[in-house]
Amino acid sequence: MFDNRNILITGGTGSFGQNFVNYVLRKYKPKKLIVFSRDEIKQWEMAKAYPDNDVLRFFIGDVRDKDRLHRALANVDYVVHAAATKIVPVAEYNPFECVKTNVLGAMNVIDATIDQKVKRVVALSTDKASSPINLYGATKLASDKMFTASNAYSGEHGTIFSVVRYGNVLGSRGSIIPLFTELKSLGSLPITD
Repeated sequence: MFDNRNILITGGTGSFGQNFVNYVLRKYKPKKLIVFSRDEIKQWEMAKAYPDNDVLRFFIGDVRDKDRLHRALANVDYVVHAAATKIVPVAEYNPFECVKTNVLGAMNVIDATIDQKVKRVVALSTDKASSPINLYGATKLASDKMFTASNAYSGEHGTIFSVVRYGNVLGSRGSIIPLFTELKSLGSLPITD
């Protein structure tokens, strides 16, 4: 599937992005694998893990910047959209920033991938988008709805959009598991249903 294809991942230096890049480079032979993220330090550190790799490209950019996305998506076949403001308390304290990244950024990814004739886009979502009770979940629900609706919006080129939801991933940055480990000594955990 990814052999001899150009792939771009937004949020490519995050927990998922780093694992995705490693997986693709081990299992496939892509023509180009573009890591698109706004964190130059994480890109620098990640690049050091793949010395002399002529497939991997690092592209500084933010999904909030549609022009930069448009440039990064030139000749790309597949996109994995993993960029998001994900930490619930951060999203609650910075609601405008959360909306800019998770909703407006999603719109930019959709528009730019259609404009650049990308074949397929998979957007990562969260279990928190199901009956959301916080802003992070609400913005991801809006994003999910935009991505799925874009299958009718993509026009004659027919970019295919999909969404995959998952929950807390053990070992990922921002996972609830380290918090539970810290709170273990208190004898109770703050779990809601």
